[in-house]
Amino acid sequence: MISFSNVSKLYSEDGAALRSVTLKIPTGDFVSIVGQSGAGKSTLLKLLSAEERPSEGSIIIDGWDITQIKKWQVPYLRRQVGVIFQDFKLLPKRTAFENVAFAMEVGGAKTKEIRDSVPQILKLVNLLEKAEMYPNEMSGGERQRVSIARALAYKPQILLADEPTGNLDALHSWDIVQLLIKINKLGTTVLLATHNDDVVNALKKRVVTLSKGQVVSDQEAGTYKL
Repeated sequence: MISFSNVSKLYSEDGAALRSVTLKIPTGDFVSIVGQSGAGKSTLLKLLSAEERPSEGSIIIDGWDITQIKKWQVPYLRRQVGVIFQDFKLLPKRTAFENVAFAMEVGGAKTKEIRDSVPQILKLVNLLEKAEMYPNEMSGGERQRVSIARALAYKPQILLADEPTGNLDALHSWDIVQLLIKINKLGTTVLLATHNDDVVNALKKRVVTLSKGQVVSDQEAGTYKL
């Protein structure tokens, strides 16, 4: 369970990315976080991964209040919360295998664990046959799948996808969404921040709409129109 209770993120007295957000997301849910640019979607995800800290309120993940998380606890949190970015953030001089392996190395995984786990993760995202390819040899959709594989390196409980289809065409976008659905069905909670109304409406899953940092709508099987 993820719980936001009266969470605000203030950057200045007059500028708030989020204002008094209260939201509960059950374990295993798939939620689209939608809204115009600047609505607060990315900030909400950054708070969940402790990239940002809230100015007010509390954020609880499975009973753990991360509002005042200590610096040494952040790596532990990020093993439970995987993040996918719009611009992939892959290491250009490392293969698909090496990009995923590096994420595990940084987290302290042993060589045998990496050798055994990386092929399984690449198989999950349908990239096992591209394991030795470099990012510049792949399509945008394939690079995003490597990014997803890297986010799954520690089998996180929660997967945060921040505009993961923003740089992709319609065909590759739906590829990525189908993969997120597959990961969700395996038990991972998925939060998808997007302004792509076609994707949101095709999903027919829960939709939380933000506007000017506030929750203005929360629909169990919602739609969204730009």
